[in-house]
Parts: sequence; C-alpha cells; structure tokens
Amino acid sequence: FPFPYAPYRIQEQFMEALYGALEAGRVGIFESPTGTGKSLSLICGALSWLRDWEEKRRQEEARLLALGAGGQNGLTPQLARPGSADTAGQPDWVTAFVQKKEERDMVDRLKEEQIRRKKREDRLEKIRHNVQLKYAAKRKRCEEDEAKRLLQLSKEALSQGAGEGVLDQLDHNEEQLILAEYESDDEKKVVSGLEEDDDDLEEEHVTKIYYCSRTHSQLSQFVREVQKSPFGKDTRLVSLGSRQNLCVNEEVRRLGALQLINDRCMEMQKNKHEKKSDEGKKRRVSHTMCPFYSYEQMQFLRDEVLVEVKDIEQLVSLGRETKACPYYGSRFAIPAAQLVVLPYQMLLHEPTRNAAGIKLKEQVVIIDEAHNLIDTITCIHSAEVSGSQLCCAHSQLSQYMERYRKRLKAKNLMYIKQILYLLEQFVAMLGGNVNQNPGCQAVSQTGTVLKSINDFLFQSQIDNINLFKVQRYCEKSLISRKLFGFVERYGGPASAVKTSKENQKLSGLQNFLLTLQQGCDKEGDPPVEAEHDQFRTASPLMQIEGFLSALTNANQDGRVILNRQGTVGQSSLKFLLLNPAVHFAKVVEECRAVIIAGGTMQPVADFREQLLCCAGVDPARIVEFSCGHVIPPENILPIILCSGPCNQQLEFTYQTRDLPQMMDETGRILCNLCNVIPGGVVCFFPSYEYEKQVYGHWEKTGLLSRLAAKKKIFQEPKKANQVEQVLVEYAKCIKRCSQTGGQMTGALLLSVVGGKMSEGINFSDDLGRCVIMVGMPYPNIRSPELQEKMTWLDKTMPRAAGQAPSRVLIENLCMKAVNQSIGRAIRHQKDFASILLLDHRYARPAIFNKLPQWIRERTQVKPAFGSAFAELRKVRTCSILCP
Repeated sequence: FPFPYAPYRIQEQFMEALYGALEAGRVGIFESPTGTGKSLSLICGALSWLRDWEEKRRQEEARLLALGAGGQNGLTPQLARPGSADTAGQPDWVTAFVQKKEERDMVDRLKEEQIRRKKREDRLEKIRHNVQLKYAAKRKRCEEDEAKRLLQLSKEALSQGAGEGVLDQLDHNEEQLILAEYESDDEKKVVSGLEEDDDDLEEEHVTKIYYCSRTHSQLSQFVREVQKSPFGKDTRLVSLGSRQNLCVNEEVRRLGALQLINDRCMEMQKNKHEKKSDEGKKRRVSHTMCPFYSYEQMQFLRDEVLVEVKDIEQLVSLGRETKACPYYGSRFAIPAAQLVVLPYQMLLHEPTRNAAGIKLKEQVVIIDEAHNLIDTITCIHSAEVSGSQLCCAHSQLSQYMERYRKRLKAKNLMYIKQILYLLEQFVAMLGGNVNQNPGCQAVSQTGTVLKSINDFLFQSQIDNINLFKVQRYCEKSLISRKLFGFVERYGGPASAVKTSKENQKLSGLQNFLLTLQQGCDKEGDPPVEAEHDQFRTASPLMQIEGFLSALTNANQDGRVILNRQGTVGQSSLKFLLLNPAVHFAKVVEECRAVIIAGGTMQPVADFREQLLCCAGVDPARIVEFSCGHVIPPENILPIILCSGPCNQQLEFTYQTRDLPQMMDETGRILCNLCNVIPGGVVCFFPSYEYEKQVYGHWEKTGLLSRLAAKKKIFQEPKKANQVEQVLVEYAKCIKRCSQTGGQMTGALLLSVVGGKMSEGINFSDDLGRCVIMVGMPYPNIRSPELQEKMTWLDKTMPRAAGQAPSRVLIENLCMKAVNQSIGRAIRHQKDFASILLLDHRYARPAIFNKLPQWIRERTQVKPAFGSAFAELRKVRTCSILCP
C-alpha cells in the first residue's frame, strides 16, 4: 500500500483487512485506537482498492468494446438458427435478437461513457496546466458585476419620483406569502432543473467512496490527511456540507436557523426559474434571486474542486472569490468525484441524501467515529414538540387562513384545516386548549405516558387523516416558510400595518404573540427579548412537520411519549425511534460495502445485532477487525481497583455511592495518587450531580484542601462555551508546574462521563498521565425512554449467553461510555498513562470482556490498594528515568 512513511504493522493489517472487506463486498466493523493513524490507514487502504478496481473496470470495458467491434455485423451462428423454440416458448431467433440488442446497447453506453470521461479529463487537465483560463474567468466575472451595477443604477434613476409605483410594489410583495395552487396529491416531484445545458452532470458511472464523520472539523482534518497522502494529487475529492456551512450569501446566512436558510435558498432558486418561465410577460412583482446561483460560475467552481483536493473552508473561500455557490457547486462535482466527504447525518437521513443527489447503488460507504452510530440514527429520526409550539403554530396558521381565505384555492384550505385539526388534537392530548395561552393552562394529570403510534393516532382521533399526504403537502407547498414570512411581516408589535381594517384582523395574532412573550406575570418567566429572539429563530410549524413525519413510521418501530409537566406550554409530545435498523437497512442493501470504523467500538454486539442483523444483513457478510495500539506494553498501566486505602470495598451503586465512607475513600485514593503522579490527572464521575455532591463533601471534611496542596483543582463546566477556557487554564497550570517545580505538581480535572470532556478532547502527554473512572456510569433505568427500549429489545431480540437483551443493553451503554472516557489519555506512540477503574464490578468477566482489547490484555486486577499503589510508584519512577 502506498503510504507517506513506513507504516506500523497494525496499520498494514488494518489496510489488508479493509481492502479484503471492500473487495468481497462486506459490512465491516473496524476498531483502531486513536493515535494509531486510523485516518491514514482508511485513506490508503480504501483508495488503493479504488485504484485497482478502476483499473479492472477499464480492462473489462476495453475487452467488451473489442468484442462489440468484432461481432456487431451479424448474429452468431448458434443463435441465428430459425425454426426452433426455447424452453420458454420463444423462437431462438427472437432470443438471439434480444440478446444482440442488449449487447449493442451496452457497447453504445460504454462508448458514450468513454467520450464523457475523456471530455472531463481533458477539461480538468487544461485547467490544471493553464492558469490563463482562471484569469479569463475572473475578468469575465468582474465585467458582469460592473454591468449589473450599472443596470441597478439605471433602474434606481428611473424609479425616482415614481412614489405611487413604489407603494404599489410594496403591496404586491405580499403576493409571496400566498400559497401557490396545490394541484394533486399524486403529482410527480418536480426537480428544479438547470436551464442551461446539463454538460456532463449525468456522466459515466464512477465508483465512489462516501466517507462520513461526525463534525465538520473532523471532516476537514480527514481532507488534510488526504492532501498529505500519496493519493492527494490524483484523487477527485468533494466535500459536502449543509447550507449553514457552505452558503456565501450574507443576506441568507443572517437568518441563522438551518430550516430558514434552506427555505430562503429554495425560494430564491424558484424565483430564478419563475423569471425564466414567465419571460415576455409583464411582471409587477420584484423577486430576489441569489447572485451566487450562476450556472456558469458553479461549473467553474465544480472543475476547481475536482482539479485539487479542498476542504470545506477552502471551498467557501473559493465560492466567495468566484461568486459561485459552494453548496450547489460541490453537488455538481459528485458525479465525477471518487471520494465524497460528508457529515454522517446527511448520509443517514434518506430525504437529505436524495436532495443532495447521493446515489449509494454499488458504492462504498465508510462511517468513521461510529461509536455513537445507533444513537445518531435514533436522534435524527426522533422529534419533539412543546405545547407552546403547538399553540403558537395554531394561532399563526388560523390568522394566515383568515387573512388569505379568499385568495387560497380549495385544496390549500382543505389541508390547512387538516393541519389546524391535528394541532388542536395534539394540544388536547396534553390536556389543553389551543385557544388559550399555553403558559397559563395548568395540566391536571402530570407525568410521562408512552403510547404506540396507532394508540396515539386513535386516542387523538386523527387516525382518519392521511399523514403521508399532509407531510407531502407541507414539503411541496413550503407552508412553514410562507407562514414565517407572514409572521415576520405582521407578528411584531412594531410592524407597519396599513389600514385599521387590517389592524383589526391581525390584532388577534399580535395579542397572542404578546401574551406568549409576556407570559402570565409569574416568577421565573423568561425575559421578553429572549423569548422574542427564540420565537424569531424559526417557525414552530417547521418543528411540527418533523413530528408529523415521525408519526409515519411503522407502529412497531417507535413510541409516542406524552410528557405532561406543570403547564401545557411546558408539556411536550416526543416521538422515540426504537428500531434504528429500519433507516439503516437501505444503506447496507444498496451499497457494495459498508465500513463502520472508530477508535473505540467495543462492545460491538450492539452494532452487529441491533443495527446490522435487524437491517437484514447476512451474518456471513459481517466482518470484525480490531487492532492493538502502537505504544509499548509498559507505556500503559490499566488497574481495576477493588478496595481503597482503608479496605472499603469499592462498589458505587445507587444505594452505596452516597455513603460518606465511599466519598471519603474516593478522596483518599485521589490524595495518594496526586502525591506520586506528575502532570495532569483526569477523574471521571458518573454524573454532574454526583460530582457536585462529592466535591461538597470533600470541602466539609478537608479532603479538598489536601488535594489542592498537590494539584490545582478544575471542574468541568456544564456550559459548552466555557469548556475551552477551563481546558486552557488546566493546560497552563500543568505547564507552569512542570517548569517551576515546587510542591504543586500539576492539576486535577474533575469531569463527567458523557460530558464535554469525555469525547473529542485529547489529554495527551502531561495533560493526562492518569485517568480515573469513579464507579460504573450505568444509564438511568427509570427513564421511560430507556425502559421502553429495554421492553422492545426483550420482545424482538434473542437472549445472548443466558442474558436478557435489556440487561446486555444496559451493560453495553455503560461500557461504551467508559471506553470513550478512558481512551482520552493515550494519543500517540510515545505517550504513557495509567488508567484506574474504581469498582470491583469491572473484574466480572461479562464487564471485563467489554473493555477494548488493547487495554484489556494489559489490565491488572488489584484486590487491595497497597499493591496498586506500588505499581503506580514504579510507573512514576520509570517516567522520571525515561521520559
């Protein structure tokens, strides 16, 4: 395998296993600890396979074209015998004719693909070696901008003095708020095609690798790795992202909310196509069109993307420079791309996937950082709406219908009435009335109730409404966007409404919005400004559309949770997806191969059983690969500690962890460790509440001051925007202590499992010389959502090794969280750290075997604290002698 440097042996094994899985069309679960060069192994292994695969395809195409050229002038003798019939009753000459036609069609198709490929390669080569083309394109853009500016100045000069015309135009701007006629429920989806020549957007079949990761920063890091790899110059790579990340139109970006940005962008495109179709007609309404949605400039941007590997930041800069939309320009590059890099939410949500033009048939998908894959699919396809959102949407939609009743067609009115009825019934299910302020309506029966989808539909008396049709109407009519525009125009108290008659009509909406903002003058109500900002972020109907879509899932795959709390406004309806496999099934069915990769994938049983087997994947198609770490065995010391310095057994169950002696023993362990471990110590607690409770207890007993004498103590903040500041101070303190020496030896960071510090943060080198896990972070089994998931698993999944599936789920959730947290310490080949698991239950075989292999094989179980402390002192001595 080509590699930028001599690979580790485990990297070679990883690439060999990956190559084999792609070649055989498998579904692979790949685990490679952070610090072992996983990204480079994925790049070099997958792109090596792609290079070889393309070469085989080229050879096969050449062979077929040669055969086609040789045997196209007549039928082969054995197929041309007339008068006989085959087993299906067709004469041989008919069968031969059909076969020959298929052969000719295939040869013609291959020839067309060759022409398109050659055209694309020639164009990219010309761009690659001819800088003058870029300057010519830039000069042309400047000329166009100047022409537009002069045209605008001319229009402004003409419009001066035409005051009446301006007022007329303002009146007609309101036309944009009116729904277009909705013709048919079965209307085919209209694709807003490009008015210019399609060029080679629908070009030859290019086998692609779709690489997905969790965040845009991880994707950018991956692209930079591709740039550094031996494949960086020859790979056609395109980075995809949301409009929120790629839009370069400042007017649209200012809208903030993703849904508003999406809708505004779609509206601007629609305006462009409407202008084209209405050419020649006298138009009185001025619609805004996006200046960056220029087909010619987007073609240029597409070619620039294909010529050289670019990450999202470089793509956005190029879009601004070329005045071309990066969002659509990058999509135009998909057909010719070999490697498509995208967030995995975009790939896992089928409507988003289809909208982006992603076709998975016979392609390869690699999902990196996939340890949260099941949770991600569940979250993407779950939805929640509050009582205040339901009431607000009902009021807005009622006012909209009253104002434009005479202008709306019958079908629009019918669907609006259906949506209003749905909203009324949803609020009734929460124990409220849509016509009253949700913040002032107390709920008589509080608590959480779970219902099946069918039970919810029957009890809310909406089972007679076709939700699929309502959902389709919302998508096509863009009703939520129209409603948002209506509220923007008339909803605020400062809106300029022209006549007293209109004022009278709209006063109901304004009053309702004001009461929503002001609440009921009770204590704890949010400030008016904050509430108004929250309201302006997006139309509540947008959120409700997601809930309606979730209700179209199969009855057995999800549950509806009615959460009644205090007032109707605080209550909510939530759809919980129980079976994520139904939404992953299409991915594994269509793709040639799927690779699920991560630094810590243990325990893998969840992926294999809940996701893959439930999605219909043949167990023989699933392959698992786990490699060790590149660090020497002596660089890591994992210890399971069963008791503390005072022989108190360590078992942090819900019943025992609050005992003073348990909190005291934990403090004594940390005091002893901080005396001998240099640099940074990171201690993970099961929850924020328990960490706060222990901290308070240590303050009272004086243990905290003993700890603070050796390590400066930092606590993980709950607010995400404070995390960076705490980490900077923590790192500064460790660096200062290592340089100055003295009694203070570093810092102690008290963190929380599942918090901001347990994922994505690197505690490399002195930042994490010891990672401590206090107890076992089991999830809250009293949670109604978790209880429902456990019940569903017990009904649908077989027992494994005598254990109920629900029990396995609880253990797996716990150990996934543990593995993510303890993997924060070792981040590169020369790093070293100790890992302490404070609970004797970690030594149980069922739990012990769920630790990552590279940690498990080096773990020592210590019944007493003395022997564990002796081992830690050895590590301390080694680190001083051989840093």
